[in-house]
Amino acid sequence: MSVSIRIPTQLRTLAGGAGEVSVEGGTVKEALSALDAAHPGFSGRLFDEGGQLRRFVNVFVADEDVRFLDGLATPVGDGQTISIVPAVAGG
Repeated sequence: MSVSIRIPTQLRTLAGGAGEVSVEGGTVKEALSALDAAHPGFSGRLFDEGGQLRRFVNVFVADEDVRFLDGLATPVGDGQTISIVPAVAGG
């Protein structure tokens, strides 16, 4: 299944400056792994040592946070968009 991944500005250098990348994958984990295979460096920025999403990285499928769905096992359909959104903090 071909899905699009929206890349935040902070990570676009890893994707050659692209704001969106198309990859193959049937789940969020498969798609993010394909992203890292095509553009090395993403896994280290997105996942912790245990293979889980870092707490400051939010991932959405169809505007739904995957943490409230099936996590990295959340299925993605052909043509869907995955958005990587870093947490914002400030005061």
